[in-house]
Amino acid sequence: MPLFGTSRRTALLVAAVAGVTVAAGVALAGTAEAAGTLGASAAQSGRYFGAAIAAGKLGDATYTGILNREFNAVTPENEMKWDATEPSQGRFTYTNGDRILNQGISMGAKVRGHALLWYQQEPGWAQSMSGTALRSAMMNHVTQVATHYQGKIYAWDVVNEAFADGGSGARRDSNLQRTGNDWIEAAFRAARAADPNAKLCYNDYNTDGVNAKSTGVYNMVRDFKSRGVPIDCVGFQSHLGTGLPGDYQSNLQRFADLGVDVQITELDVAQGGNQANIYAGVTRACMAVSRCTGITVWGIRDSDSWRTGENPLLFDNSGNKKAAYTSVLNALNAGGGTTSPSPSTSTPPVPTGACSATVSLNSWNGGFVATVRVTAGSAGVNGWAVGLTLPSGSAVTSTWSATNSGSTGTVSFRNVDYNGTLAAGAATEFGFQGTGTGPTATPTCSAGS
Repeated sequence: MPLFGTSRRTALLVAAVAGVTVAAGVALAGTAEAAGTLGASAAQSGRYFGAAIAAGKLGDATYTGILNREFNAVTPENEMKWDATEPSQGRFTYTNGDRILNQGISMGAKVRGHALLWYQQEPGWAQSMSGTALRSAMMNHVTQVATHYQGKIYAWDVVNEAFADGGSGARRDSNLQRTGNDWIEAAFRAARAADPNAKLCYNDYNTDGVNAKSTGVYNMVRDFKSRGVPIDCVGFQSHLGTGLPGDYQSNLQRFADLGVDVQITELDVAQGGNQANIYAGVTRACMAVSRCTGITVWGIRDSDSWRTGENPLLFDNSGNKKAAYTSVLNALNAGGGTTSPSPSTSTPPVPTGACSATVSLNSWNGGFVATVRVTAGSAGVNGWAVGLTLPSGSAVTSTWSATNSGSTGTVSFRNVDYNGTLAAGAATEFGFQGTGTGPTATPTCSAGS
């Protein structure tokens, strides 16, 4: 993710150096039906084609003219990041974030929220924090910002760039990571509680091909999906150089096969002989993966790019369309898959027997997020129910990966359709957010074998 137009990260081109050149020609699938703009062309297959935009440039007529004409999604470059929205602890400022939101609404465009938590661009007060205090501040930030934009954001980059470069596939060391390895999971649960309808994404760079870093992310997503942690999508920044990884499409597909959407979130390509071909290759790869829901370029004109001197975007400094623009438009009009159907709404099995449950809490002054782990006994179970008692004055405000009956006092939770069947000794998790203080007693659990 670019930092206010600063020089690019040294690892920017690692994933692309060994890339392959993509064939240039893309034939239109019936030019009579071909749409004439990027957004309209993407919409033909149920996708979006968006741009990262800056509030300070919305007064530029050329900039906004291209934006309004060509794109059907927007992402704030910096205006919704932590340092912009909470410059001092507990004081939230949404003026510029709201400008981006309102621009998107005026266009009828999707708005991608970017980004709730990132080890860069933390406000100074958060940089000096650690441990429990930082964890509480993080969770409060996620909750407050996602609540402010509730129902208006298509997808949030909940956590950004949490994995290290290099061959380890490990998490990046940061003050966020040092609050506990569950910090990413906790952030996603808090975001789901604050805005149940937004898609929740993990976003990173140098993950475009199959490598140690992308595999580290893949393993995290697979784990989250297996345990019911609410993650809906993975963002691939795709800041590319002179080549495209040969396994780009297959890498997108392996993530999609986990049951998440994939999105190209920050696309730009260094100008050179292959620029148009690489842009076309990225677009074709997205069109070939049914769960690739859209592409965002990081800026509009070359002069708006953080990659100074590399001219990496689809429009030149004057706003003229480049060859890369035409290659993308042709690839979008050539067609592709559509987004996946909605999840099953089958009725969950009715609990009939015994199991065990434990609860862990992330608390702050006035609220909490509870994670409940349900474990099958010596026999597999088909349906489960968990009961727990909240302290006086506390209440459940939202639940994920379960349904609840009641919100105060004794509350009962039961499985949803995808996590009710557990093999012997297997476990799943659900969670809920509440006001007041969280439960302290051990939950009860019943399930059928």
